[in-house]
Amino acid sequence: MNIMEVLNRPQLTHLEIGEKLKVLQIQASANMGMPEHSSSHEAVIVVQEGKAILKTKDTNYILKKGSTMLVPAGLEHSLTVLKDFKAVAIMATDSIINFKN
Repeated sequence: MNIMEVLNRPQLTHLEIGEKLKVLQIQASANMGMPEHSSSHEAVIVVQEGKAILKTKDTNYILKKGSTMLVPAGLEHSLTVLKDFKAVAIMATDSIINFKN
């Protein structure tokens, strides 16, 4: 991974870490993206602002302000930001995000 790949990725910030759940803030500018990855546990995404496409092997999902999505554990997916984007991800405290590359 080079420095440009890191700079072009959304910013992930831990907002809360509880006994069983953690809440991450996802923030990204238009044209940023997250390469293909999966999580060891399911996650709930709640979109607060903007628009993005969450791509899986079979389907493209539009994420926009007010939408939610349950991402199953182990589902490989990527994210392409179309409009400045802000969301929260709620997942198990011990969830691990595994990038394919």
